[in-house]
Amino acid sequence: MIELSHVLTPGKEEFVLEIETKNTDEVHERTVRRDDIWYIIQDVKLSSHIGTHIEFPYHHMKNGKDASNYPLERMVGDAVLYNFTHKKKDEEITKEEIINSGVDVRKGDIVVIYTGMQELWNTPTGHDRPCLSVEATEYLVKDIGIHCIATDATGLEIRGTDHQPVHEMLFEHDVAMVESMKNLDKLSGERFDILILPIMVKGMDSCSVRIVAAEK
Repeated sequence: MIELSHVLTPGKEEFVLEIETKNTDEVHERTVRRDDIWYIIQDVKLSSHIGTHIEFPYHHMKNGKDASNYPLERMVGDAVLYNFTHKKKDEEITKEEIINSGVDVRKGDIVVIYTGMQELWNTPTGHDRPCLSVEATEYLVKDIGIHCIATDATGLEIRGTDHQPVHEMLFEHDVAMVESMKNLDKLSGERFDILILPIMVKGMDSCSVRIVAAEK
């Protein structure tokens, strides 16, 4: 079993993560607590896009599925790994490179794209990532029929543009996207099982996730 999610630290993330800790008897009147007993409850405020997270169609589509109703079977199952760690900032991963990679991608797979950006997580150059071409996205979504796509990068588009065609194509075909994974270098094989488990919150466009790989 390999952990693929980053640990989050309040006050040290790019987006909001705050924890307020209270004694339980401060919150619930019927709770009884001796002064020498540690018995707490916490309020947590966090961005929907903090850390390793999965973005659902609702992120770009008003009528798209959200964290509460995105199908579990599209987040758990067979995964396949592409290694594009040689790609540089804003350099495209092309359809031809996907096809000629030798990776045995299949219908229903969860595609994981390893860029090496996990090493730059939460650093000033953490967004200097390569991107996935629209043609490559279309191939994976339409021709192959993948269920989900994931990466150790903070995204798969050129940062700072005024639209996100890769996101839009994915979400139009009900393909969710995971960003900011880690430990992809610890995977020993091309194919493995994966579990991506968000909490089910109605109206949530994205959600931090615990992701685990189980190697075959």
